[in-house]
Amino acid sequence: MLSRLCIKNVALIESADITFSEGLNVLSGETGAGKSVILDSVNFVLGAKADRTMIRYGETECLVKAEFEVSEDSQAVQAMREMDIETDGEIVISRKFTDAGKNTIKINGNAVTAAMLRKVTDSLVDVHGQSEHFFLLKESNQLKTLDSVVGKDLSQPKARLTELLQEKRSIEEQIELLGGDEQERGRRLDILRFQIDEIEGVSLQDGEEEELQTKRNKILNLEKIISALQTALSALDEENGVSDGLRYATRAMNGIAKIDDSYVAVCDKLENIAADVDDVVGLVNDMAEELYFDENEAAEIESRLDAIRALKRKYGASKKEIDEYLTKITEEYELLSDCEGQYAILTDRLMKVRKEIYSVCGQISSLRKKHGKAFCERVTNELKTLNIASAQFDIQFEEFTETDVERANTNGMDSICFLFSANAGEPMKPLGKIISGGEMSRFMLAIKTQLSSINEISTYIFDEIDAGISGKTAKVVGEKLAKIAKNTQIIAVSHLAQIAVMSDVEYLIEKREEAGKTLTNVCELDSEQKTREIVRLLGGGEQDEFALKHAEELLKQAQSYKESLV
Repeated sequence: MLSRLCIKNVALIESADITFSEGLNVLSGETGAGKSVILDSVNFVLGAKADRTMIRYGETECLVKAEFEVSEDSQAVQAMREMDIETDGEIVISRKFTDAGKNTIKINGNAVTAAMLRKVTDSLVDVHGQSEHFFLLKESNQLKTLDSVVGKDLSQPKARLTELLQEKRSIEEQIELLGGDEQERGRRLDILRFQIDEIEGVSLQDGEEEELQTKRNKILNLEKIISALQTALSALDEENGVSDGLRYATRAMNGIAKIDDSYVAVCDKLENIAADVDDVVGLVNDMAEELYFDENEAAEIESRLDAIRALKRKYGASKKEIDEYLTKITEEYELLSDCEGQYAILTDRLMKVRKEIYSVCGQISSLRKKHGKAFCERVTNELKTLNIASAQFDIQFEEFTETDVERANTNGMDSICFLFSANAGEPMKPLGKIISGGEMSRFMLAIKTQLSSINEISTYIFDEIDAGISGKTAKVVGEKLAKIAKNTQIIAVSHLAQIAVMSDVEYLIEKREEAGKTLTNVCELDSEQKTREIVRLLGGGEQDEFALKHAEELLKQAQSYKESLV
């Protein structure tokens, strides 16, 4: 659940620290007081797109921090562990956004990207705003909703379908290579044969280019190398050179070696140095003797390097890339060389793959229909408890055959439409054509109620779920929220007393002016303050005794109802 929300410099909120409870949390207040800012802040910290306009006027950055308490085996915790972020079930998310567009996100103190954040928050909170009414009117989103009902049963067939669609595309690409008339294939074969012969003719070896570059570098610097070797030999081995000097020094020290052992040690070191110098002289002499300039070899090296550079220009920046390209064009050459035989093999494979795609799409559709039927029954029952007594809800599936395989995608071949009727004797029609605002609010609540029993979402947030309803229906919706809140935390923005009285905790959102600035305050109400807020929601004044008694009666009835819930 969402246990705490801290907001700083978001729109009209300078600073707010809200502690939420389990059960039903209701946010109320005058229109324009800033209730939507609270939900915008929640969406922001959950990973919604940041916008500079949300930063409070006159400030350079905004910050929202949310603290969650979840079970250690939840999907959110699992997602964090995959990111190597430690948690014992407590999740602290902070997100800062500056007027320069810089975005800083941290989970339990670890910096993460927006994509990483959403992987964690997708299973933490479900936010239902007014825009979601329109979300469910779109048929592609209806399919997503149905698939969330089916759940894990779809994982395996969808994964297999993805593999088959990739295989189908690969086969079709190979068949396309066989297209065109005989002259076109002949021209392509000539090009491929030339490229294969050119690559194989060069026969590039591992490390060959580097070795040739070293040889070429020696040839280009031959004069410099010879000069250096001669200078070294002269300094080491000519008269009065290093070797002579070491010999003179050794003889001098040998003359006094018997006087003191320390002189003996110097003699030994001089002899060792002399031996090392003799070895160096030998090495330099060998290098000098091996030096030669062969004009033909130099030309061959240049020619070979030119051939290698030409290959790299045409076919790849490295031997690995050139080899991969050779494999590819060799396969294409063999395919085109045996056009008729390969075409028959490929078309046979394609036919089998299409049949399997159709079969897997049928499996997916069967799962959707099976779970969809039970889902429709449960939603219909929910709608009846929400004061739509004659509600009918069904999912219409567009039939498909094997000839429709070309329109298959990773979601299968289903095209569905949610059908609804709120009134007895009226036929069911597509959702968007007949449902009213008040009915849509209740329909969404029924959907959310059913989804809450099959996913791990621990917090539901409703932005004015009471839109378009009043009276008895509002009371029923309030009772439904209270019932759901027995097992799932709910945070709801509401203008209706019938819903507010059902709250376990109520918060008043107020707007005030201070030092020429407009500020939004969030205040948790005690029982007396809650009663006064219910009076306000009922339209009564502070001195209205009738409204006060009505509010007290509503609160008493609400408490009685909540205590009756198991």
